[in-house]
Amino acid sequence: MAGAVQMHFTAVDYVIFAILLVASTGIGLFYAFSGGRQRTTQEFLLADRSMSCLPVSLSLLATFQSAVAILGAPSEIYTHGTQYWFLGCSYFLGLLIPAHIFIPVFYRLQLTSAYQYLELRFNKTVRICGTVTFIFQMVIYMGVVLYAPALALNAVTGFDLWGAVLAMGLVCTLYTTLGGLKAVIWTDVFQTIVMFAGQLAVIVVGTHQAGGISEVWRKAQNGSRISGLDLNPDPLERHTFWTLGVGGVFLMLALYGVNQAQVQRYLSSRTEKEAVMSCYVVFPCQQIVLTLGCLMGLVMYARYGEESPLDKGYVKTNDQMVLYFVMDVLQDLPGLPGLFVACLFSGALSTISSAFNSLATVTMEDLIKPHVPPMTEARATLLSKGLALVYGLVCLVMAYIASLMGSVLQAALSIFGMVGGPLLGLFCLGMFFPWANSIGALVGLAAGLIMAFWIGIGSFVARLSPPTPLPPLNVTTGNMTTQVMTTLVSAITTKSRPTGLQAIYSLSYMWYSAHNSTTVVVVGLIVSLLTGPMKEKDITPGHCVPRAGEAAVLPARALQGEAVLYHAPGANGQSNQHAAV
Repeated sequence: MAGAVQMHFTAVDYVIFAILLVASTGIGLFYAFSGGRQRTTQEFLLADRSMSCLPVSLSLLATFQSAVAILGAPSEIYTHGTQYWFLGCSYFLGLLIPAHIFIPVFYRLQLTSAYQYLELRFNKTVRICGTVTFIFQMVIYMGVVLYAPALALNAVTGFDLWGAVLAMGLVCTLYTTLGGLKAVIWTDVFQTIVMFAGQLAVIVVGTHQAGGISEVWRKAQNGSRISGLDLNPDPLERHTFWTLGVGGVFLMLALYGVNQAQVQRYLSSRTEKEAVMSCYVVFPCQQIVLTLGCLMGLVMYARYGEESPLDKGYVKTNDQMVLYFVMDVLQDLPGLPGLFVACLFSGALSTISSAFNSLATVTMEDLIKPHVPPMTEARATLLSKGLALVYGLVCLVMAYIASLMGSVLQAALSIFGMVGGPLLGLFCLGMFFPWANSIGALVGLAAGLIMAFWIGIGSFVARLSPPTPLPPLNVTTGNMTTQVMTTLVSAITTKSRPTGLQAIYSLSYMWYSAHNSTTVVVVGLIVSLLTGPMKEKDITPGHCVPRAGEAAVLPARALQGEAVLYHAPGANGQSNQHAAV
């Protein structure tokens, strides 16, 4: 194994990495100067609603599969075993529910921003609060996604840190600003292929060097890294079948059900059926990605065993361990390290470009258009492109802030999960509970966010606190009795279950989304009932999920391109009329 000496890229590796950036930029330029040339907001933000199922599904996958996941999943498997693989069980419901509940509602209302729904169902204040919450979530996450892989690459290979950050940030900003959503989706397709190729190259070469897949499995079994089905219902346990398989469903719903970056892809589909099919196509692709991450973790274990590069001081964090492993395994094969780094940065590029585009969309549709005089289509498109450019520059600033945060990086990542839960709860409140009103929605969202940050930040601070030392043992006789010995061993080996506030802070992070979304729904319903619930006759068909036997009259007409009047209840309980095309 290589010593604690920094490994370096060869010229071939740099060329492969450069090809990724040039190809991504080329796709953006192609869509900037072809077709409608991004002259309308419909084309720039929604790809003219002309996308087919396959590119949309691969783009959905790429947005989810960030560089953080590519670095994190193998490290998780290496350290804790294959229990994490059971997250795949949550994918089924986590995609089935969006496909048949969320997508039909959003698609039939012909929205551009998911948060337009909140105004239709509640009022403008709820819409703005939802939009601002989403912007906060994505801006913080963007900086981390951009900075984390660059930091790992710099630590292991000496690759210039800010050179990598600027290259990714500027290339991403360029093709998102010029090519719009079409460029984002097609670069996601290209980047997904690169991600698969990079991970497969590492797994194949690493498995061969370890002596074959049977040898990898044998070493993993001997090292207790092959986990069985853990049915412990304790929500404080970090990873069990229930935290991953059930808590993971809520995490998936927050991502694939109501996150603007994903909703925008559904809305860009040619038909509602293709939007639904894209959800189904993502399912097997996600299973493949999860399996590749698990396999890479097992191959890492077969190579290093219990003597990890982290323990030996070759790297400083778990995130850097995967890149160290890649450089170690592929050091005699010029070009392959560059392929994996291209894979890693593809994950970052796809996530960031999706963020730019979705942030430009919600800012334009939710914060600018409703509050300024009507503008020409050309001006609106130019402003949308300007917003994508501004968010690109904000991302670079956030990457710099992330570099100053040090160990708070983990807290910043947790914020993404913490904010997604309350937004999921807000949409569920509107779609599933016709009597929920706007006051209940606002108070519920506030309660969910307060709960999210209280638990999230409390958990982070609790992890930083030093453990309570054991009381000193005073032995006055020469012979220690069996009873005292047993008590001492028990105190050292038995992990006491946290109580009180410590128990709340010890909640598995996989339950954050479920806990916070439930808080929004429960508080929202209680406040709605106390302040005067909405009457079902005041709800426009199509704004709530129809019960069995009910027909969604509005959506069917909206799909035919007819201008339809619908009512968005105002803060005073009266209805405001809007026109949907």
